[in-house]
Amino acid sequence: MNSRDYQQIDPQALPTPAHSPLPHPADRRQEPRTPRRKWEVFPGKNRFFCDGRIMMARGCGVFPLTVGLILVTSTLFFIFDCPFLVKHLTRCIPAIGGVLFVFVLITLFQTSFTDPGILPRATPDEAADVERQIDDTGNTSYRPPPRTKEVLINQQVIKLKYCFTCKMFRPPRTSHCSLCDNCVERFDHHCPWVGNCVGKRNYRFFYTFIVSLSFLTAFIFGCVTTHLALRAQGGKGLVFALQESPVELAICFFSVWSILGLSGFHTYLVASNLTTNEDIKGSWSGKSGDGVTNPYSQKNIFINCCSVLCAPMPPSLIDRRGFLPPNESAQTSDADIEPPRLNHKNEMNVVGASLHLVLIVTLTNLK
Repeated sequence: MNSRDYQQIDPQALPTPAHSPLPHPADRRQEPRTPRRKWEVFPGKNRFFCDGRIMMARGCGVFPLTVGLILVTSTLFFIFDCPFLVKHLTRCIPAIGGVLFVFVLITLFQTSFTDPGILPRATPDEAADVERQIDDTGNTSYRPPPRTKEVLINQQVIKLKYCFTCKMFRPPRTSHCSLCDNCVERFDHHCPWVGNCVGKRNYRFFYTFIVSLSFLTAFIFGCVTTHLALRAQGGKGLVFALQESPVELAICFFSVWSILGLSGFHTYLVASNLTTNEDIKGSWSGKSGDGVTNPYSQKNIFINCCSVLCAPMPPSLIDRRGFLPPNESAQTSDADIEPPRLNHKNEMNVVGASLHLVLIVTLTNLK
């Protein structure tokens, strides 16, 4: 076999790019970090504004439409109808309309921007403790069928369902909203028109919003109808009168009946101390087949209305503007650090040359 000469490459002769060394992870941890608030890592599907002071559902695309309909209808009323009615009837009409308009917007924003009563999710330690109590298999990967607990409320047995997302047993009248991905106390429904869930903490605002909107819509509809009637009596005819304010008349005509019906339905719920979720499911009406009655009703319409609308406002439990503990803040910050990547062309060349050197040395030893 012919002998071959292999020339060994000196590693010192390889070109090395000049780059600054990466800081040690311990040095990064020593750098001061800005404390993070809890709303920044909130697990639910919500949006936060004004540093966590305002919260809404993530899918709140219909909310601007609600505000737009109220603004357009009221603006057309104040521009086209109020001057004529003030001249021919009374100056109180724009004042009454203005008060109703402002009250509707205030209650709408309170409903949309208020925490509806979200329950915080269980911590890992709390969830593990609950799992140990209800799961005897010892297998953490096994997901058992829905589990329940039974509690006694007003001499009636109420079943509490376990929430696999929040890792806890839901309190009475609590339900998990699939759109917001949160457990909400006294869950009524998720309303896309207000862009938020309706629950224990904002139901009173929602009820006053739809009732005041009913009054505003009925007031504008009555004023527009009166305007048209006065115009028609002037000898110009009904067709000419309809051309004065066709948009607001159409909006009020189609919305007044639905809004009045919605207000009447929720008035019935308040008087019975029911929620929309309970009424649809028939929890206490016998639709489920069980001979049960509503354990939360006080058997008195006045007391039911006071307990739903006039009870003290419960505090928010999620503490969205609170600061995260230092250890949790450090963990979330370290999770954002990515390992360095070899993206520079010279660094790739150095790696390739080093591998080539190892191959040459190996062949020399075999020879």
